[in-house]
Amino acid sequence: MKIVVGQGSCGVASGAKKTSDALENLISTEGLDARVELAGCVGNCYLEPIVDIYDNDKELTARYVQVQPADVPAIVESHVKNGKVLNEKLISEKDEAFLSNQKRIVLRNAGIIDPEDINEYIAIGGYEGIKKVLTTMSQDDVIEEIKVSGLRGRGGAGFPTWFKWNAAKQSPGTEKYMCCNADEGDPGAFMDRSVLEGDPHSLIEGMTIGGYAMGASEGVIYVRAEYPLAIKRLNIALGQAREKGFLGENILGSNYSYDIRIKAGAGAFVCGEETALIASLEGERGMPRLKPPFPAQKGFWQKPTNINNVETFANVPWIITEGGAAFGAMGTDKSKGTKVFALAGKIKKGGLVEVPMGLPLKDVIYGIGDGVKNDKAFKAVQMGGPSGGCIPAALIDTPVDYENINKTGAIVGSGGMIVMDEDTCMVDMARYFLDFTRKESCGKCNYCRVGTKRMLEILERITQGKGKDGDIELLEELALKIRDGSMCGLGQTAPNPVLTTIKYFRHEYEDHIYNKHCTAHYCKALITFTINDKCIGCTACARQCPVGAITGEVKGQHVVDHDKCIKCGKCEEACKFSAVIRD
Repeated sequence: MKIVVGQGSCGVASGAKKTSDALENLISTEGLDARVELAGCVGNCYLEPIVDIYDNDKELTARYVQVQPADVPAIVESHVKNGKVLNEKLISEKDEAFLSNQKRIVLRNAGIIDPEDINEYIAIGGYEGIKKVLTTMSQDDVIEEIKVSGLRGRGGAGFPTWFKWNAAKQSPGTEKYMCCNADEGDPGAFMDRSVLEGDPHSLIEGMTIGGYAMGASEGVIYVRAEYPLAIKRLNIALGQAREKGFLGENILGSNYSYDIRIKAGAGAFVCGEETALIASLEGERGMPRLKPPFPAQKGFWQKPTNINNVETFANVPWIITEGGAAFGAMGTDKSKGTKVFALAGKIKKGGLVEVPMGLPLKDVIYGIGDGVKNDKAFKAVQMGGPSGGCIPAALIDTPVDYENINKTGAIVGSGGMIVMDEDTCMVDMARYFLDFTRKESCGKCNYCRVGTKRMLEILERITQGKGKDGDIELLEELALKIRDGSMCGLGQTAPNPVLTTIKYFRHEYEDHIYNKHCTAHYCKALITFTINDKCIGCTACARQCPVGAITGEVKGQHVVDHDKCIKCGKCEEACKFSAVIRD
């Protein structure tokens, strides 16, 4: 019997390592015929820690969820010793639908194989793609297969993958580099991290195939240093791939030699831009440069270089083994294949979702994510991270593909989906994302460095109740100048959250500015707390108030002194009778 404990970062944070240790100790103590293994995140992050039990090492017989060390004895006694499924911790049919409603290619091995054991990857067909390439395909054959698939870069721009590979292949020179952008910096995004932690060999194989196609002799994975578990498992996987002959000199007895190394970045968001990433690789400050020349002509050390992100490479082995036409059959005419999204924010079932391109947003948020927490009204979803934009509830039927999402003013980006409910202030949301991009600006462009700061100052004034007539128009004017005047993608897209929230939620800006009122009752300077006649005088609110702003007799209605109130919300949290109202 095989017992697999999901130990991606989400699982570990939820206590999966302690659960795994408890399983190992109990099985060892009782001398049971079972072994405990690890896997990455299967995608149901909201149910971690997850424990899968396989009979005969192959057939999944039960998936237990939210398993803490205290739950281990009951599971071992019932299932491991007596072969009876323990229904109390078993995943529900509704939660199983979270995965069954997906189409998984990038995440095909997520939560199934041990990322630290290359033999498990090989056993399910791993490295068959590179074998096929090196024995039966030319460089042009590989590029043609990727072209047929319609694979576009999954890092945000959606540029045709085959075109970039071909441009680098056609550039003169024998020293070329294949780089992976694993510098996943969007707040709320964790797609690449999941692949790195749960299926690193798919990245390695994809990069090796791409390296062969363009004629590269070296690959570099640029990964953020804040991903220590991903780096650890990548290093293990690289070492095992070399031992098996999938990396190094004369791979699998062919004439092709290629190896991959890791470069840990310092977490600068701007290094997601390819020329800034190259500068960082070379030991320089991560700042973008003008193009052309493009990296395909002059990139890392002025040599032809190709850069794709983790998800793009993870698709490649599947495309080579299954055929480009099979990949191209999924999705839409211009947006082929599947896309991985990280569902986060006010969503009931947060985690990783992989669906065919073109699926309506509603099917992702409600069909897979089960809708908004506490059944509150869906208000908007931020797509594309700080570089993206807000898509309102009125457009929830928008197909998720590059063309239709771009029409809304947002972008698919790397795949972050942050769901917002009726309690979200859209002005403050725009302020949050602009504050992020302002801090992450490299400072090279005046428009980006100074313009985002000025926009942020206006948004901060508005959320503090100090907005004035003309602020919305000034924000729009600055946004367009920053978009048109910035050199790289960070500055060009930084105004998107502001532009889309003004486009779809202008009334909230006007409410803040002209009525000094926050529509969502969120901005601290624009809300007041009052106590209505539901108050029974239990004194809980008064006891929690840190400044003594609430007074009243026991069993009598209490009142708030607004001159003293610091709007901390402690009274609202303490009241069990819905008597404290924010307005």
